Amino acid sequence: MQAGAHIGSSIRIKGDLTANEDVTIAGHIEGTIKIEGHVVFVEPGGRVSADVAAKGIVVCGTAKGKLTAVERIEVRNSGVVEGELAAPRIAIADGASIQGRVEMAKKPRVVAPKVTAA
Repeated sequence: MQAGAHIGSSIRIKGDLTANEDVTIAGHIEGTIKIEGHVVFVEPGGRVSADVAAKGIVVCGTAKGKLTAVERIEVRNSGVVEGELAAPRIAIADGASIQGRVEMAKKPRVVAPKVTAA
């Protein structure tokens, strides 16, 4: 990944992450990640415990949660995923670890967060 935000290995984020640029994660994120029109790249050693929605998702580290991509999800040989994968195209490399549900559909279902009245 060339441009965009880089979350370094010493950074820990708990909460919601939104961006309008590519995001590379080498640290640890817990919560939700929404990157419209761009790619989330989880580097080896990077850990994501979050529901992720993006144009594309590449996992080389560890991801736990629901991963939803508009275009493609790629789990490379060092990648570990626990949860759900939903995208029109999904690539899983030899050596990757997947535990959970895989849904390949032209338009993955994105469940809107529940809104509660104040």
